Formats: sequence, C-alpha cells, structure tokens
Amino acid sequence: QVQLVESGGGLVQPGGSLRLSCAASGFTFSSYTMRWYRQAPGKERELVAGLASAGGSTDYADSVKGRFTISRDNAKNTVYLQMDSLKPEDTAVYYCNAARRSMTGTRYDYWGQGTQVTVSS
Repeated sequence: QVQLVESGGGLVQPGGSLRLSCAASGFTFSSYTMRWYRQAPGKERELVAGLASAGGSTDYADSVKGRFTISRDNAKNTVYLQMDSLKPEDTAVYYCNAARRSMTGTRYDYWGQGTQVTVSS
C-alpha cells in the first residue's frame, strides 16, 4: 500500500523556520521525483519545490528561492523541505508528491494528506 505521510507543520512567527518531512512507503522511493506543493485558502495548488530521483536536479518556485531547500534521503525513503525566513504568505497546506513515468509512458502519481503551515505573529 502506497503511503506518503507528511509531518513537521505548525505555527511559526515570521522570519522563523520549519522543516517538513515526508515518509514514503509502498513503492520504490529512489525511482521517483519528489515534489512539495502547497495550497492556500482560496488559491490553487502550486508547486513549491522538486527534486529528481537521482537527487541532483532541483526546481523551486520563484517565491521560495533562497529560502526553502528540498532534500531527500533514499535510505530512509524520506523527502524534506527546509523552510527558512518564513513569511505570512507561506501559510498553506503543504503536500508531498511522488511521481514517475514508466518506460511505456504510464504515469504514477501519489499524494500525501498534507500538513498545515501557518506563519503569523
């Protein structure tokens, strides 16, 4: 059974830091591109950061570049999102996503349940 379980969310003051974790099970974690998305109230879900399966290539939304860092530990089947210099506009539910496309073109796409991040004084 595929599972993605996020943790680490919470309430933090502006300028503070949080580290989100996403523990994966039920699939070959190292073969998947891992991404973090977020969705704020009344807004569409947006890509925050992505990390290729080989662990080399990263991608960040312009709004978080220089503040957020995505990383993965394939031995622990876990992906992380280190969030520094948090702003109120970072408030959202953060979702972990695992995706890959097979040699035949089939797309595999899994989602976690989300973890709330609230940045407020």
